[in-house]
Formats: sequence, structure tokens, C-alpha cells
Amino acid sequence: MKVGYSRVSTNEQDVSSQRTFLIAAGIDEERIYTDVGFTGKNLQRAGLHQALAAVRDGDTLVVPKMDRLARNVEDTLHIVRDLTERGVIFQMGHTVYDPRDPWSKLFLTFLAAIAEAEGGWISLRTQEAMARPSVRKKLKGRQPAIPPETDAAIAKALEEGDRSAADVARIFRISRSGVYRAAARHRARMESGR
Repeated sequence: MKVGYSRVSTNEQDVSSQRTFLIAAGIDEERIYTDVGFTGKNLQRAGLHQALAAVRDGDTLVVPKMDRLARNVEDTLHIVRDLTERGVIFQMGHTVYDPRDPWSKLFLTFLAAIAEAEGGWISLRTQEAMARPSVRKKLKGRQPAIPPETDAAIAKALEEGDRSAADVARIFRISRSGVYRAAARHRARMESGR
């Protein structure tokens, strides 16, 4: 029997291409286990545990790519070692690996090391990008559409007390909660001396 496992790191990613590959590899849809929203570094994955529990002596566990199983060499080799001890065959993509064969074990270790390094490179590139001010500025979130001068005018209108927050909101064509946010931004600027 063949059992498939697929994984995506975020809910926004699509697992359908992995499922399509596994079905084409001869795996029944009911025997495909999936984790969504878990990184490869996290071994507390229900789908992975179910896939590992489903395979028996003589079965084959199929993953589309190495980095779907785990993100580091130690975890990959631990999982494959466990499968081997239980008599389960491991298949990555179209290639079946026999960890009892020294060449297969070397190749598997090499691929796992590449997957781990790739995860590290992605992390480094992200850190390098975040070090650039232009990137950090883009990630600050949505900036208020109201300029600081308007915030000051809204705060002043509220402080004078002649108008209600609803009146100020109508004058400046914003919501009442927007009036309070503008006044809070103005106070924060005044307190910080900007």
C-alpha cells in the first residue's frame, strides 16, 4: 500500500499540486495526509503523524519533495530510520530510496542537507531584506490617510468642546472612531515632541 504526505507552511499556499502528484503516483486520495500552516521545523504535525501511523511493513510512504517531509537533516534521517526499522519504503518524488543501501543513504542525506540549507538561505535573505529601510517601511502596515496637520485640527476641535465627536466626524468626513484615532495620534506626536 502507498501512503502520501503533503505539507504547506501557510494557509494561503495551495496544496493541490502536491496532491495531484501523489494521486498520479498511484495513491488513493483517502490515503493522502496533509498539514496546512506548519513549517517543516515543527514535528508536531497531525497529518505527518497520521501518515507515519498508517504505514506498515511493506508499505511505501511517498512525499512530493524532501522539504515537505522535514527541513533539517536530523529530522529527515530520524523519520527515514524509523520507517526503515518498521520495514516501510520511503519514496521522494519518483525515486524510491532504500536506506539499507549505502549509496541511497548518502544521496538521501545529501538531499536532506540541501533542503536544510535552502531553508537557512531563505531565512538569511529575509533577514537581509528586513535590514533595508525601504523594505521595513513597506511592512509598517497601513499608514493613516489623514496628514498630521488634519490630526491637529481634529484634536483641537474636540478639545474646544463646542462640537460633538459626531459633528467633527461630519466636518472632516471621517468616522467617529477616526476622530478619536486622529486625536490620539496628535497627542502621541505632542508627547514625543514631533
